[in-house]
Amino acid sequence: MSLNERISKVIEYSNLTPSEFADEIDVQRSSISHITSGRNKPSLEFIIKIKSRFPELLWDWLVTGEGEMLKQELPETEIHAKYEEEKVQPTPLPDLFTMINEDHEFGADEREDEVPQTGSGESFIPSSSKAPEQISDSQRLADTNENILMQALGNQSGKIKRIVLFYENGKFESFEP
Repeated sequence: MSLNERISKVIEYSNLTPSEFADEIDVQRSSISHITSGRNKPSLEFIIKIKSRFPELLWDWLVTGEGEMLKQELPETEIHAKYEEEKVQPTPLPDLFTMINEDHEFGADEREDEVPQTGSGESFIPSSSKAPEQISDSQRLADTNENILMQALGNQSGKIKRIVLFYENGKFESFEP
């Protein structure tokens, strides 16, 4: 039996017209007539929609044509056996708080005086033990920002768009001539 014939048999089983069947599985009505006539083959999405709407159909029969069309009811003994198998609960994994409560030595090797204290959300930067850098005699100490800007402007042959000065404390100034 071809896949198209099996789909026709499912439509017959559903007691719906082909148009109603198309509406029921949410496909275009024309696709039902194309598939049942053998013009087109159904897509995987089409078969999945049929199986979702009719869960009692067996996959093997629907896809390959092997076996029975409908699932058979399991005998009472098999139902109880399946229930007992599903009843076994897996061991739950411990959560973080359970682990902390059971670990009596949790945090015992940590000392608060070793943790740097910061007053704000800023990151802690340890002070360096280097000696402060010496200012060389060749550096000018009293240059104003205007003098630096004028020196930079005088040394350039092209037109300057913007000058940005970055300071060691993280601040900066921007000059646009």
